[in-house]
Amino acid sequence: MAAVRASPRLRSLPLLLSQPDAAAAAVQRSFSCASASPSPAAARAMASPSSSSAAPSPYTTLVGRVSCEREIKRSKFIAIAAPVPNERAAMAFLDEVKDPKATHNCWAYKLGEQFRYNDDGEPSSTAGKPIYSAIISSGIDMVMVVVIRYFGGIKLGTGGLVRAYGGVASECLKDAPTCLVKPKARVGMEVPFDLLGTVYHQLQHFQAEDIKQDYDTGKDGTVMVMFKVGYEKIEDLGNAVNSACSRKIELFL
Repeated sequence: MAAVRASPRLRSLPLLLSQPDAAAAAVQRSFSCASASPSPAAARAMASPSSSSAAPSPYTTLVGRVSCEREIKRSKFIAIAAPVPNERAAMAFLDEVKDPKATHNCWAYKLGEQFRYNDDGEPSSTAGKPIYSAIISSGIDMVMVVVIRYFGGIKLGTGGLVRAYGGVASECLKDAPTCLVKPKARVGMEVPFDLLGTVYHQLQHFQAEDIKQDYDTGKDGTVMVMFKVGYEKIEDLGNAVNSACSRKIELFL
């Protein structure tokens, strides 16, 4: 059985898996935590102040950029949506697609529990909020929607604006291609030099990503190998590594 070390500078496994997520619960039942700490340098390499204390749940997002256009009482509405990983990317997307010549560039985004919306000069809560409501109704996460309006000379009224902005945003997202994203855990192992090949074979088998080596942070005769892997694969990966190496290789989270 694989073991996971914990220290004050690392996220301990019970803390990491505190939510009643099925995959997280399975890992929590199967791993034990040792009281010993990794080398101080290894702890610095693995510590991440911004890390969440719970295994995040899978989410649905867009495969890529989508758009649609509608004309309502001579006003043209163009909705453009795209997947975004963070607020900075959302704002960069807005800067890219907004039209300074348009009457309004209204928008909303949802990034997990974080969200924002903006009416860009339309009456309060008649544009950004309906766009955000359309995102919520779609079940899509980590997404930004911008709705550009070119005024056609006929006022729509507050109710008409809500229906127009919310409707075009909903239409844009309704049939958009989506994918299920399974968040990955950042994991580290202190691996003896002579077992690097064996460990790498297992990492490739379990589709680990962003694999890095740091020869300065491990203990003598070892290298710190850091990578990302699906939370649901941690248990099997740890057991496979220990079995292939015929010794205990500890995982750090």
